[in-house]
Amino acid sequence: MKIRIVMAALWILLCGRAGAQPFSYGLPGGNGAPGTIIAEEPMQGPVGADAWRVLYRSTDPRGAPIAVSGIVIIPLGKAPPGGRAIVAWAHPTSGVVPKCAPSLARYFFRQVQGLQDMIGRGYIVAATDYPGLGTPGPHPYMIGISEAHAVIDSVRAARALAGASAGNRFAVWGHSQGGQAALFTGLIARSYAPELGLVGIAAAAPPTDLRALIADDIDTNGGRNLTAMTFYSWSRLYDLSLQGIVEPQAMPAVAALSNECIESIFDIIERRISQRPLKRVFLANGNFENIAPWSSLIAANSAGPLPPNIPVFLAQGTADGLVRPDITTAYFWKLCRGESSVRYLLLPGVNHAWAAKKSAPDAIQWIADRFAGATPPSDCR
Repeated sequence: MKIRIVMAALWILLCGRAGAQPFSYGLPGGNGAPGTIIAEEPMQGPVGADAWRVLYRSTDPRGAPIAVSGIVIIPLGKAPPGGRAIVAWAHPTSGVVPKCAPSLARYFFRQVQGLQDMIGRGYIVAATDYPGLGTPGPHPYMIGISEAHAVIDSVRAARALAGASAGNRFAVWGHSQGGQAALFTGLIARSYAPELGLVGIAAAAPPTDLRALIADDIDTNGGRNLTAMTFYSWSRLYDLSLQGIVEPQAMPAVAALSNECIESIFDIIERRISQRPLKRVFLANGNFENIAPWSSLIAANSAGPLPPNIPVFLAQGTADGLVRPDITTAYFWKLCRGESSVRYLLLPGVNHAWAAKKSAPDAIQWIADRFAGATPPSDCR
């Protein structure tokens, strides 16, 4: 494994593209086409693959150029005719500050559910951090269009890596926040990246109707965590005041939660401690989801129906207390009414945290069938 990393480093030194820079999360996005690689560095990959930490160009929610970081995983061996297929992995919530980037995580490769299966099938895996994670913030947390730009441009970055032998077909596989990212990728892929061929969207426990989710979750530990991070992110991204929305006494807890990451069980324990004050005092206005501009932001980041030519795989645990099963089921029927082909996998007794792990074998097989050109199955009956 160490020999592979040394050889990859020598390859960059001798054969790397003109203009490549030493890797740094702080490099600016600058000018250039979305997906252009700004910097790259080899890292120790998982079994059967090489891995590269990349910094690439993307666009922010307003369309301005930015830099986004991530990891690209390339299977060893010869690529098939037409190039390797690409799966964009859209990660669940990891935090909202730069230090919480998945590409900085100690056990990153364990977090990508189904990774060894994808490597074994010869797929490139492109895993974006999303903007403001790794790179300077603010992170546009739960802003669907921003996530989708980063996901699609990670595919472009994977194709730009010399030696990747990547084709132009890709699928998206995401969990939780990454499920939202996957759905919004389906909404904009054709207009944002007409040169790419999106074969399908797979999403586990995706937040779809944000208004309903916020209302349902605000009295739970998980809901308070996610709502606090949403307030922190959106207030900085859009220069919004939280006065009259969050009680002043709650702001220290909101700030604490927003500066903690979610990677290990120790992080979860730390966050449970940090959010305790929010059980006593949190919202100054319990109807904030109906107040402008919060109401319009919530509506804009709730996924609508996808183009009917994009098949969808949805997985949902029946014991999920964060993304309620009935909300995902309602979205399933919305897709059906839009004439999408949808495979809907219900996972009995599975909670939110385990939805991706438990559904990964089915999701990856479903993705493999899409790359193979099989007729998409549909549970819309």
